[in-house]
Amino acid sequence: MHKKKKCKSIWPIHPKSWPPPDEWNGWPEKKKFALVLTHDVDTQRGHDLCYDLIELEEQLGYRSSYNFVPERYRVEPSLRKDIQKRGFEVGVHGLNHDGNLYRSRNEFSRRAAKINKYLKEWDAVGFRSPAMHHNLDWIHELDIQYDASTFDTDPFEPQSDGVGTIFPFWVNGTDPQNGYVELPYTLAQDHLLFIIMRETNSDVWKQKLDWIAKHGGMALLNVHPDYMNFGDKKCSIEEYPAQIYIDFLHFAKEKHKGNFWHALPKEVAGFWHKRFL
Repeated sequence: MHKKKKCKSIWPIHPKSWPPPDEWNGWPEKKKFALVLTHDVDTQRGHDLCYDLIELEEQLGYRSSYNFVPERYRVEPSLRKDIQKRGFEVGVHGLNHDGNLYRSRNEFSRRAAKINKYLKEWDAVGFRSPAMHHNLDWIHELDIQYDASTFDTDPFEPQSDGVGTIFPFWVNGTDPQNGYVELPYTLAQDHLLFIIMRETNSDVWKQKLDWIAKHGGMALLNVHPDYMNFGDKKCSIEEYPAQIYIDFLHFAKEKHKGNFWHALPKEVAGFWHKRFL
């Protein structure tokens, strides 16, 4: 019982995660907060549903990033190129999605060499680890501008050490220029809310978005097409209605219209790098 109370007190909002970094002057265009949409594509099914999600977002005037697993399923070059052509972003999501990326430093280094190959081939600058596993020191081996393998608070993750901030931050390398921007997700993942907790609406997202907007932080969401049901058929136990995501996007645009900087992860990373180095 004590553990459950502790989790509730820091999730979905960690009350001490709001302070901005030193010398903070605000987001571009004098917006009050940032809104970033990302998608981890875990399986072949998720890959095959990407166009449904892209078209949904385009109709509502949003852009997002799609993170693919290079060696778990076939990532169609035509899909990657079309995503980028349409003004969206492509990132790399691990290598195999088998839970072994951080098994040892040698294993990470071996896989990092392959991941770097895909980053270059895909013209990608961002990375996210499967299952949000992370070692921010080891990630320096990747040729990236940003990593997105952490979160402000999420005690339900396998590696539950939240970074305790709703802002991006710089991860130093061996010298000031040899580093990368860390972009923690700050809105609960869809799989947790709708598959595990069986939530039936986007209220948790909305409440957290309002709190982040109040404190001027970064609202970064990770949604998986793998678990979304875009049709009228009844959802399986591993699906939730895409309408929940649509409802949240409408809410963000209607309640916070004109107040948020909607940006791709690479744009936020570029801003952060320029602003703080």
